[in-house]
Amino acid sequence: MIQTLRWGLLSTADINRALIPPLRSSKRNELLAVASRTKDKADAYAREKKIKRAYGSYESLLADPEFDVIYNPLPNHLHTEWTIKAVEAGKHVLCEKPRALNLAEVDAVDAAARKYGKVVAEGFVYRTHPLALKVKQLIEGEKLGKIKIVRGSLPYHNPPTDSYRMNHAMDGGGLWDIGCYPLSYLRTILGMEPIEVFGWQVIGPTSVDETFIAQMHFPGEVYAQFDCSMVIPYHVFMEFIGDEATLIIPNPFIPGPKNKFYLTRDGKTETITLKAPVTYISEVEDMADAILLGKPPLLSLTHSRANVAVIQALFVSAKIGKPVAV
Repeated sequence: MIQTLRWGLLSTADINRALIPPLRSSKRNELLAVASRTKDKADAYAREKKIKRAYGSYESLLADPEFDVIYNPLPNHLHTEWTIKAVEAGKHVLCEKPRALNLAEVDAVDAAARKYGKVVAEGFVYRTHPLALKVKQLIEGEKLGKIKIVRGSLPYHNPPTDSYRMNHAMDGGGLWDIGCYPLSYLRTILGMEPIEVFGWQVIGPTSVDETFIAQMHFPGEVYAQFDCSMVIPYHVFMEFIGDEATLIIPNPFIPGPKNKFYLTRDGKTETITLKAPVTYISEVEDMADAILLGKPPLLSLTHSRANVAVIQALFVSAKIGKPVAV
């Protein structure tokens, strides 16, 4: 029986830097290799990051039977293709968000995972972090009373124009790249799905949505709004407003080892402090629990599918200028 999961990185993407330290500190996981489109690039990256093995193609990494798990941080439009190839090669997959770009892709990945008996999870690190678990506990315990309004924001400023995030052909744009975070977060915390959505988008010179604003109507007369943008300064938060109190989380999506959030009731604000392990360790251990112990990943394939469905509805709404049922 496998006791330690051997991981391979599918590309030299910048986001790898977040996953490498927890993979090395975890007792149940081991980082063994990296693959790139050229051997020279893979070798250079492996030397820099002190990774044992380097592969000059993605195919060669997948063909190696010694690996158990593949981390897929490729650009958005390649997530489905290479996740399915990895599963077909007998690997479990942690795929960066968004796991897929339409429902047909989602269903194709899910079918492959079932057919080959492999775990596939989407890389929303917040979902396994103690901060989100604490926030969800507070909301479900009605510490704010009945939730009425949710607001959130996730912008960052000016990615390079040659980045896949700014490339329409690679399915870049703000909503797919960063808006998926507040959408997934608020759906997780509320524990329900929107009935209807309305979206506005600002299209930039590269034909992607540089800014997107979303509104949602949930059951029980709960309303939510979030914005995401690639052309305004970084400012991030989630706010849950109940009929008795409000809760503001300043760093909800990629929380760190020390977290503060704020509960306001009757005009008085309480600062809540939560200490946690290194950010991405919970995501790595959640994969280990799913693979080694058979536990379902905290972020289910069903949740991922619903996120894609809402994003698609938001794009339709922004195009036609009308609310869209989900």
